[in-house]
Amino acid sequence: MALMTPQEYIESLRKLKTRVYMFGEEIENWVDHPMIRPSINCVAMTYALAQDPQYADLMTVKSSLTGRTVNRFTHLHQSTEDLINKVKMQRLLGQKTASCFQRCVGMDAFNAVFSSTYEIDEKYGTHYHENFKNFITMVQDNDLTVDGAMTDPKGDRSKAPSQQADPDMYVHVVERRPDGIVVSGAKCHQTGSIN
Repeated sequence: MALMTPQEYIESLRKLKTRVYMFGEEIENWVDHPMIRPSINCVAMTYALAQDPQYADLMTVKSSLTGRTVNRFTHLHQSTEDLINKVKMQRLLGQKTASCFQRCVGMDAFNAVFSSTYEIDEKYGTHYHENFKNFITMVQDNDLTVDGAMTDPKGDRSKAPSQQADPDMYVHVVERRPDGIVVSGAKCHQTGSIN
């Protein structure tokens, strides 16, 4: 697959078998829900700008694994120039969206896991690095959004009280039930928050 378009990204969400609840109610059409869609639009912008020749140098790069053109959000950093372009890309997206575009933590995690799995394999003779390279190649080839999130460092709130001034500044488990968990809080950062 080539680079995904914003429309293909949005349609891929519609194909997911995701159950979404907000304010105690199930949301049937979560992709078009007015509280969720702005975040989806921000992620879609990472695909739109990758399609725009004006931004190709910032938004796309040749994969070090396959040699194919990939979205920079799926790229493994190879140089100082890569890191500079990453920051320029993030600034551009911040200007275009005025919000979080959701993919930064995933991109940073790729690079950390790439290095960590290499070191683990060197020390223990395992094959995690090769497995990870296969995974990242699949992500690049399908132009997938892989996310991460800053979570509550204190753990499960249903078992222990918070030591933080405002515990709702992190997503946390407040109840465990036979049919699943109940979470509360927000993912907050410098560009906005998602409740």
